[in-house]
Amino acid sequence: MPPRSTPTERQRRLGAELRKMRAAAGMTTEFAAGLLGVPRTNVPNMESGRSGISPERVRTLAANYGCANQGLVDALADMAGERVKGWWEAYRSQLPATFLDIAELEWHAHKLRIAVTVHLPGLIQTEEHARAVFEHVVPRLSEHDIDVRVAHRMERQQVLDRVDPPLLELTVHEAALRMQFGGPRVARLQLERILAASERRDVAVRVVPFKAGGFPGAGQSVVYAEGRVAGLDTVELDATHGPEFIDSATQLHKYRAHFRALEAVALPPEASRDLIRTLADDL
Repeated sequence: MPPRSTPTERQRRLGAELRKMRAAAGMTTEFAAGLLGVPRTNVPNMESGRSGISPERVRTLAANYGCANQGLVDALADMAGERVKGWWEAYRSQLPATFLDIAELEWHAHKLRIAVTVHLPGLIQTEEHARAVFEHVVPRLSEHDIDVRVAHRMERQQVLDRVDPPLLELTVHEAALRMQFGGPRVARLQLERILAASERRDVAVRVVPFKAGGFPGAGQSVVYAEGRVAGLDTVELDATHGPEFIDSATQLHKYRAHFRALEAVALPPEASRDLIRTLADDL
């Protein structure tokens, strides 16, 4: 089978973890190829996510690399064994690949921590709010492209309705709550949607009020997705050129500190709900 031209972020991450594991063991690509009985050129393709690898081969490499983190090995083997395509694959010919990568990241996360300043998280947007947001994209999208993006965003939200949904912690700046995409009626319905979500046991919403003044990461939207094991955590940044995915240990540590600092200035959950109710009543 020829190498993939555009591996998904999850496929790329699997390969990257195998590459880090090999490097930590001080082993060469020739050594890895010998273990698997494949040409040496196959190893870089596996480690870049351009070629698949079986769970058995993941375990063979991990054992010979001397990896003692069994939880990580099991998680990587499970990733290698994934054969059923996610619902997002139906959009592959219609949306940029990064849209699909975000949906896949959310689907496989154990916990999602999201911090926003201007745009509310897609996972709790109403359909009308999402449409209004996409109508302001520059250059302007066609009606068809808006329809596709809205449908994809709404379908992403099914992750919260699974039997085992990820825990969702939202830190939302008051500015995002006051934005009236679609006008007052749409904005009020959106605030009511957030209030309803905040009542769920697996969702926590905290608001950073204007009176908090300055705070870390002002203006930046950040998603911290906790994997099944700590070694598979991922940060997704909403950059101007498109989503950026980060998985280096140093950067993950930085963003964990980022969320701790935000929590220090955010209102408690109940006070956050009170503020959201007040904003909704004013519309």
